[in-house]
Amino acid sequence: MILVSACLAGIRCKYNGKDNGIPHIKELVRQGKAIPLCPEQLGGLPTPRPPAEIKGGSARDVLQGKALVVRRDGADVTQNFVMGAREVLRFCQEMGIKRAILKARSPSCGKGMIYDGTFTGKLVEGNGITAQLLMDNGIEVVTEDEIEKICWEDKGKQIFL
Repeated sequence: MILVSACLAGIRCKYNGKDNGIPHIKELVRQGKAIPLCPEQLGGLPTPRPPAEIKGGSARDVLQGKALVVRRDGADVTQNFVMGAREVLRFCQEMGIKRAILKARSPSCGKGMIYDGTFTGKLVEGNGITAQLLMDNGIEVVTEDEIEKICWEDKGKQIFL
């Protein structure tokens, strides 16, 4: 079983009320091979909601209480992001999930590059809160940009490792 960011499965849970649906990921969910979750919704945030970014440090800093997740209007939503990340981890541990395909650049799900906290679209090296927590606990994380690392196509069918 694979965990996927719910927005990648076509669920309208993005901050702006839209999705980032990818046909191959939707098909994985339809076939029962993947489970979609949205850490931000699990953390109690509504959809739609103002955009948020990590400010003043890394995801690890947020998890250690040394940095914040803030909305564009300055509201602190750190607790929502941390609670959602912990719920996703708990679910993965209970279900024995060892792999996740998460949304690139997201303050929750991003891996490798995330927005810098200025709401200007600038990217910096780093991970989202959920991605960091999952990786810290031995769960393999890739983004939709890296999906070729865990799948290949055989006679028109997507096959996942």
